[in-house]
Amino acid sequence: MTPALPSPDRDVTAQLDLPQLQALVRQRVTDAMALCHSLYPDLPIPAIWFDLRGKCAGQAHFGRGGLRFNPALLADNRMEFLVEVVPHEVAHWLVWHLEDGPSFRPHGREWQTIMVKLFGLVPSVTHEFDTRRASPAPHVYRCDCQEHHFSARRHANARNGREYRCRRCRGRLRHSG
Repeated sequence: MTPALPSPDRDVTAQLDLPQLQALVRQRVTDAMALCHSLYPDLPIPAIWFDLRGKCAGQAHFGRGGLRFNPALLADNRMEFLVEVVPHEVAHWLVWHLEDGPSFRPHGREWQTIMVKLFGLVPSVTHEFDTRRASPAPHVYRCDCQEHHFSARRHANARNGREYRCRRCRGRLRHSG
């Protein structure tokens, strides 16, 4: 298997608005699926949604039968999203259908092999995107050394008795407004 998914043009990508970027993601999924179909012709075509929120860039959602993408992270990380996130999720889609369900590790050997041999990418489990804008965290907590911003879910967990500590100073995080 040789990589055959061309990189998008950075100059063109930088000028696109969100609906155009979403159309480009759809095209990237189509291109990646064509590559998959050259080897596995019975692979079903996934539906595509741009409804993912929070810190996750993409998700292969097998229950809904498709791929979900985060529009805020797409807008802020155009090239990386197109080059890394789309093939990452398509690789999950392919492995799920090849392995006939959840009998494998999500980022295991099969997924890594698809990323390297089919897409020519280094398999990376997580992204390095700045998620502050995509996942606003309105609840402010403090420790001895800095301010921390909690999401509504994390704030609710803290209010229900879960204790959080700073990774840097190990101080207990306390709600400050």
